[in-house]
Amino acid sequence: MSKTRLLFKHSAVAAAVASGLLPILEVFAQDTSGIEKIEVTATRRTGTVQEIPLNISALNDDVLAQQNIDDLSDIARWVPGLTIQDQGGRSGSPIIVRGLNTNPSGPDSDSGTVATYYGEIPLDADIRLLDVKRVEVLIGPQGTLYGAGTLGGALRYIPHEAELDVVSGKVYGEAFDIAQSDDFGGEAGFVFNTPLIDDSLALRVNFNYFNDPGFIDYNYIVQKAGVSLPDPDWNDEATTAQNLRAEKDHNGETTKTARIALRWAPTDNIDATLSYLYQKQETEGRSIVHGDTLSPSNPLSDRIGQYESAYRYEEPRDKEDDLLSLEVSADLGFAELVSATGLSRFEADGQRDQTDLLVRLDFGYEEFPAFSSFTRELDETDTFTQEIRLVSQSDSALSWITGFYFSKQEVEGMSQEFTPNFDKFAVENWGGIQARPDALEYLSVDFVESYERALFGELTYEISDDLNITLGMRAYEYEISAESAVDLPLYYTVFEGRAPDSVELELLSTNAKDNGTLFKFNVSYQATPEILTYFTASEGLRIGGANAVAACPSDVFDIDFQNVCALPEETLYKADTTENFELGFKSSWMRNKLHFNTALFYVDWIDPQVQGATQFGQQPIIINADSARARGVEMSSRAVISDEFTMYATFAYTQAELTSFTEALHANGEHGYSGDRLPGSPERQFSLGANYSVPVFDDKMLDINYGLTYQSDIITKTGLRDDGETLSGYALSNISARLSGESWGLTFYVDNLFDKYAVVSARRGAADITTANGADIQRNYGYFITTPRTIGLRFDYDFEL
Repeated sequence: MSKTRLLFKHSAVAAAVASGLLPILEVFAQDTSGIEKIEVTATRRTGTVQEIPLNISALNDDVLAQQNIDDLSDIARWVPGLTIQDQGGRSGSPIIVRGLNTNPSGPDSDSGTVATYYGEIPLDADIRLLDVKRVEVLIGPQGTLYGAGTLGGALRYIPHEAELDVVSGKVYGEAFDIAQSDDFGGEAGFVFNTPLIDDSLALRVNFNYFNDPGFIDYNYIVQKAGVSLPDPDWNDEATTAQNLRAEKDHNGETTKTARIALRWAPTDNIDATLSYLYQKQETEGRSIVHGDTLSPSNPLSDRIGQYESAYRYEEPRDKEDDLLSLEVSADLGFAELVSATGLSRFEADGQRDQTDLLVRLDFGYEEFPAFSSFTRELDETDTFTQEIRLVSQSDSALSWITGFYFSKQEVEGMSQEFTPNFDKFAVENWGGIQARPDALEYLSVDFVESYERALFGELTYEISDDLNITLGMRAYEYEISAESAVDLPLYYTVFEGRAPDSVELELLSTNAKDNGTLFKFNVSYQATPEILTYFTASEGLRIGGANAVAACPSDVFDIDFQNVCALPEETLYKADTTENFELGFKSSWMRNKLHFNTALFYVDWIDPQVQGATQFGQQPIIINADSARARGVEMSSRAVISDEFTMYATFAYTQAELTSFTEALHANGEHGYSGDRLPGSPERQFSLGANYSVPVFDDKMLDINYGLTYQSDIITKTGLRDDGETLSGYALSNISARLSGESWGLTFYVDNLFDKYAVVSARRGAADITTANGADIQRNYGYFITTPRTIGLRFDYDFEL
C-alpha cells in the first residue's frame, strides 16, 4: 500500500471517530469550566500540549495520582504509540515506540529506541515517580531538540523544583495487598521544602521506601547445589522434599529512593539547581512463571501452577543508581542559556539459573544426575554528559535553538558461571585429570568505552500569524572501543591439567566509529484558534557499537570442545536509522470542553539492531537486520462533561513489519521475510479514564476514578517464525475513591479490578524446549504475567508554613 493510500485510509478512520463523538457534545453543560491547560517544555519553550505541533502526551501529577501511576509500565498504558512490557523489577522492561522492535520478548531486550530524561539529564534508569510534576512523552525522533539522540522518541520526568519562598512538605503512607501474595506491601515517604537565604537559596528533599511482597512462588529450588537432584522422583514426596525447597512470593522487591535538590537564584536572570538522586533496588527473583510452558514430556508440567516458577536457584539482583547533576539557566536577553551537567553511576549484582543453557548446548552436562548451574553477574556503568543549549527570546518572526552535547560512558561487566560438583563427576566418569574446587566453569569480562558528540538545533520562521516552518539538523560523531576476554577454567583444570585455581584471560579489542547528519522539517498551520495541523519529516539514529564477546581463534572450527567467542562478522554492529513522516491534527471544541488530537505516521527503519547469539557459546550479541517499517494512527481526547465529570481516552493502531529478506534473523538460523510482523507490541491499544468529583460533608471532596486499558495480541518472534507464539490481548480495569480535605487525602484503590491473568511477554519459546537437548528437564521457557488484583489504602498530608 502506498504512503498516500495509507494516510487516506487512516484519515478516514480518524474522521469516523471524530464524527462519532459529535452527538456526545450535545450533553455537555453550557456552564462547565474548560479543560485545564497542561504546560510543557518539550520544545525547550513553554507551551501547552494543544499549541505544540508535535505528537506529545503529558501526564500531570493529578493524572498520575488518579490512575495510581508510579512506574514506566503504568505510563505506557496512557500514551498512544508507547508499549512497555512489564517484566518486574529485576530486569529492564523493553520500551517500544510505534512497534519499532525486532527482538524476541524476554529479559533485557530493551529496544533502546527511546531517550529517557530526568529533568535536563539523560538517565537510563527506571526511577520511581516521586515528587514528579509531570511526565512528557514525545513520539518520534528528537535529535534536533535533545542532546541524547533518539531513534523513536523521548520520555521526560519533570521533578518539582525547590521553591524559594515557602516552607512546605508532604508525608504519605500506603498499604496494599496483592492477590496470590501471603504478605502485605507498603510504601512511605516525605517531601520537605524550605528557603535558606533571603529567598535566593532553597532546599528540597524527598525520600521514599517501597516494599512489594511479590506473588510468584519458587517451589523447586535445589537444597544443596551439585548434591541435590533438581529433577527427583516427583511421585515420591519424601525424596522431593529432601532435594528441593520452596520460597513463597519470591519476585518481591524493596526499593529506596531519595533526592536532594539545592536551588540558587541570586538574580532574576540566573537560576541553578544542584541535585543528587539515589535509588537502590533489591529484588528477590524474576517475575517469570512456568505454568503451561514446560514440555509435555517434563513430569513437572502436570504439577506446576500458574503463579509458580520452576527455576532451580534463587535469582536475586541488587541495583543502585546515582545521579549528580547541575542545571543552570541564564537569561542573556537575546537568548536563554542552559547548561546541564550529569554524572551517573549504575551498579548491579545478581544471580540466575543457568542450567538450561548448558543442557541445551548438548555437551552432556545432564548426564550428571545432580547437575545444575548458576551464574553470578556484576555490572557497572559510569556516564558523564554535558549539554549546552541556547534558546532565542526575541519577538521576531525568526526563532532558533542551538546546542552541543557530549557524553562519555564506561561499562564494565563480569559473568561467572558455576557447575557445582560437575568436576568430580567428570573425573570419575569422563577421564578427567583433577577436580576444580571452586566449580568455576566459565568466566567472561568486558570493558566498553564510548564517546558521543553532537551539534544540534532548529530554526523556525513565522511566515504569518498562522503558518510556521521549522528546519532542524543534527551533526554527530561517535566512537566505541571494547575489550573482552573469556576463560573456561573448569575444562582446562579438569581435562588439561591447569592449576585448580587458575584463571587465564587474554583481552582482545574491537572498535567502531561513525559520523553523519540528521534532518528535520516541520510545518504547522493554525487553521482556527481551536484547530492546529502539522506535518513533520524527521530522521532518527541509534549509534552502533562493538559486542563485548572475545574474538574467536583462527582455528575455531577445528576445536572439538566448548568454546565461547565471536566470529569476525559477530564482533561489530552498525548504527540504525529511521525516516519518520507524520501528519497531525489538534483541536479544541465546545469552548475548550473537548480536546481531540490525532496523528498519522509512517516510519522507514534502516539496518535495525536486533538481538542475536554467537555461533559458538550462544552468547547474546547485537546484529543488524535489513529494513522494516511501521505505520498507523494515534488518537487522544479529553473532555469536561460537567463540573463534576471529566473523561480522557487514547487509541492507537500500529502495523509494524519487515520490508526485506533478513538472513539468519532467528536464533536457529531461520530467516526473516518481507511482510513478517514485528514482535513485542500490539496492533491496537485503547485506554479510557473517568473522574467524578463532588463535594461531601460540606467542605470535603470525593473523587471517584475509573481507568480501563486494553491491548490486542502480540507475537513473540518476528513473523511467528522459529516457533514464535501469539500472546492474547487483554484489558485491565482500575478504580479508586479519594476523600480529601484542605491539606489531607485518603485514597482507596483496586488495580486489576477483575484479577485478570494475562501474559505480558515470554522468555525464549516453546521450540527451545521441545527441540532442545534434554527437553524433559528444560525450564528456560516461561511467561511474564500481569500483577494480580491489588487492593490498597493511601494517606497523604500536605503542609505549608
